[in-house]
Amino acid sequence: MLLPNTITQHQSSASAGSTCKPGSTSLTLRVSTFRPPNVTRKSIAQKRRPATVTSAQAAEVLAVPQPEKADAHEEKKKIAIFVEPSPFSHVSGMKIRFSNLIKGLRQLGDDVMVVTPCINPPKTFHGAKVVNVLGFSLPFYRSPTLLLSLGLSVRVLYFLITQRPDVIHVSSPGLLVFAATLYAKLLAIPLVVSYHTHIPEYIPKYTWKGLVGPMWRVIRFNILMADLTLVPSKTMKTELSRNKCRPQRIDVWQQAVDTDVFNPGFRSAEMRARMSGGKPDSVILTYVGRLGAEKNLEALKGMMERLPSNVCLCFVGDGPSRPDLAKRFEGLPVYFTGMLRGEELSSAYASADIFMMPSETETLGFVALEAMASGLPVVAVAAGGLVDIITKPGYAGHLYAPNDYTAATELTRKLVHDVAAREAMGQAARAHVEKLGWMAAVRRIRDHQYQRAIHTFRAHKRCAALFLLPRNLFWKAISLFKHRYRM
Repeated sequence: MLLPNTITQHQSSASAGSTCKPGSTSLTLRVSTFRPPNVTRKSIAQKRRPATVTSAQAAEVLAVPQPEKADAHEEKKKIAIFVEPSPFSHVSGMKIRFSNLIKGLRQLGDDVMVVTPCINPPKTFHGAKVVNVLGFSLPFYRSPTLLLSLGLSVRVLYFLITQRPDVIHVSSPGLLVFAATLYAKLLAIPLVVSYHTHIPEYIPKYTWKGLVGPMWRVIRFNILMADLTLVPSKTMKTELSRNKCRPQRIDVWQQAVDTDVFNPGFRSAEMRARMSGGKPDSVILTYVGRLGAEKNLEALKGMMERLPSNVCLCFVGDGPSRPDLAKRFEGLPVYFTGMLRGEELSSAYASADIFMMPSETETLGFVALEAMASGLPVVAVAAGGLVDIITKPGYAGHLYAPNDYTAATELTRKLVHDVAAREAMGQAARAHVEKLGWMAAVRRIRDHQYQRAIHTFRAHKRCAALFLLPRNLFWKAISLFKHRYRM
């Protein structure tokens, strides 16, 4: 489900949509939403100064993104994106994916319509039309921004009929996926479903575990209805295939992270003091993301009790479990910053020493990617999409087996004591993610995965026509026979 910026809107699975300052007051500047022009490797090393661009100018520039120069033969697409919770209000890893997907498609010149339930929706987002639908919150999850929607709307149907998108792309699991599937089948439009939150892992933590079986049947149905299903990691594709989901209908949404926004150059003594309760010389462990029961953050208490006294822990983010965590960690050097956004979030990542990731329910783990881009070694549980991020344990980060907190404590202790090893691992982590960019991921979805869904849709349509051909010929023969003998 989602996360962060303090979770800052910028956070990934916790950072969710990060906001960056344009670096020029000129409105003719082509603004890249993926690599802010003022944040370069060279400028980051220099002393940072407040942006001089006015809010009105920034709004005008961002409202009309300049499309990339496309090849003359490149055909523009029309994409309808259905997403819940809203990427404009709810902070999570899914927010980051969809925000950057929408920006990227608009930069490529495509027409994009976004259907989402949102508390205070914008009319447009980087030039994409936003259609708000009625949403409701879950009674067992205390979050005002986590809204689900049935998505049934005459207005949405009208837009789909008049605009006739090439592809409908919907997030799942949720309720909106059923409306998107209905529209796709009714209007004969290729359907792409992207699976982001592994609900079978969440159900026992929030409701009755007997619902896990029915949930898997719903997941299989959604994948069957889609022309292509995108998942955040190879591990999740394997998990779905193991549970009788059709692997030929599943592909991986390419990893990506903004290495300018998340960068070691944002390290700050002031932020270190804030994260350590006024003791910046401490070794700072940090977690960034949503503070929820599914994140398994209570496990860090036993580790903190066994680590040296110069170690502190900082939670960056917010969520329904924050009051419980504050009580559980009472008496320990543990601090909460609340939600952070923009440069504050970047600074919080870069100003820590070690990133802790105990969550076993991550379909990818954007916050781990952002931490690595910020030059931090990661100590994470070997579960979910995290094993796709830390592919070489001991090189750019450490993995420990689920529930093996003794091993997790020892791995962390070694990094605490060995500063040189900690710094080397952070540098290796940074180098590992430097090649990952958002535009490459967007282009892969647009040019290959959407196209694959379109080809699959057309192939199924041809097969259906061939299947119906004998029946049609039979009734045609009956009609001719009746006409011939005047029956």
